[in-house]
Amino acid sequence: MNLKNNKPKTWRNAFAVYMQSRVLSMIALGFSAGLPYLLVFSTLSAWLRDEGVERSVIGFFSWVSVTYSVKILWSPVVDKVRLPVLTRLLGQRRSWMLVAQLGIMAGLIGMASTDSHTQLTMIAACAVLVAFCSATQDVSIDAFRIESTQLNYQGAMAATYVLGYRLALLVAGAGSFYIAEFYNWHISYYVMAALMSLGVITTLCLPAPIVEQSVVEISKASFINQLRDAVIHPFTDFFSRQGSLAWLILLLIAIYKMSDVTMGVMANPFYLDLGFNKKDIAEIGKVFGFFMTIAGAALGGVFVARYGVMRPLFFGAIATASTNLLFAFMANTPPSLTILASVISADNLSGGFATAVFIAYLSGLTSSGHTATQYALFSSLMTFPAQLLGGFSGLIVDRFGYIDFFVYASLIGLPAVFLVAWLWRCEKSSVSA
Repeated sequence: MNLKNNKPKTWRNAFAVYMQSRVLSMIALGFSAGLPYLLVFSTLSAWLRDEGVERSVIGFFSWVSVTYSVKILWSPVVDKVRLPVLTRLLGQRRSWMLVAQLGIMAGLIGMASTDSHTQLTMIAACAVLVAFCSATQDVSIDAFRIESTQLNYQGAMAATYVLGYRLALLVAGAGSFYIAEFYNWHISYYVMAALMSLGVITTLCLPAPIVEQSVVEISKASFINQLRDAVIHPFTDFFSRQGSLAWLILLLIAIYKMSDVTMGVMANPFYLDLGFNKKDIAEIGKVFGFFMTIAGAALGGVFVARYGVMRPLFFGAIATASTNLLFAFMANTPPSLTILASVISADNLSGGFATAVFIAYLSGLTSSGHTATQYALFSSLMTFPAQLLGGFSGLIVDRFGYIDFFVYASLIGLPAVFLVAWLWRCEKSSVSA
């Protein structure tokens, strides 16, 4: 993005980024983005099983979440196509956000109004609608966030977004269970649909982004020109701007989260195998870990505001890889709640920090006019290889044990450390040239 990058001169000014209205608004948008995810994933699975639906059928429902991984396919539409009336009133980003949020609300109401015993097909159709609209909302919110403020504030924007997203996961997870326990699942989903109004209200009240990219009128351009502008240009633009470093940057995006994701797959089985009960894991790993993640993300936002992106990105890569060694240490010691809390604190703090900084880095790689498409590409590349490698985690644990696994999870984070260092050096060289 071609936004100004004025670093605050003092720590006080760096912390002050969280007082900006645009930064605070990301809490509400993060909540709106995070709320639908579990409602078409693990919470939906619990509802269907509680209603007596067979596990094999519930397994098929998990395919709904694949929608989030293929949002790159329609992100060019979100980037370039105007919505009648709404784009003129709200602008390109907010118009798509509003339509997506209303679609999520409609899908959740549809799910809540359907009989799970006799209308499973209808529930599946509504779940697909919710997932599609939720992924579309992610694309438009990411573009809005990137275009709303200057680069050195992107870390703070990411931190407040993560806060809202995590709060939504608590509401859609634990909150839905509480409502279903005291009332029923239908009431629970009606309440979740009503909570989406927070995103709708925020979208309507927010000002347009600082940089509102150009869009195309379908009636004013040939199909070939539209296709080239919406689908091809975002990629050619990235490679032309980054030059010889483009492939190294894409490689970094693909591997930066590998160490963290690979370890995370085996975290809960590891805690259980050590002898910790589910109550300990819930209280320390989920609730306490939640606050440490938010603290790490907030710290990451401050560091980006104070030092720019590359230095915190380098520190985040080191912290993510090194904290995995703490799990290897814990695997070789008697079970202790104190050690468990300490290790989870360090892991979630570093994970939250690295995530906020990495989002800021990805945001800076996009360009005006292609924000939604380019960021959708980056976010898909960020998660897919890491999740693919993480699928082999169980095999490694079964073959070599937990200690060797956590050492391995730490070592696969080293390439990201070296690659960040190399790109940081290249950036310094280009600035001084």
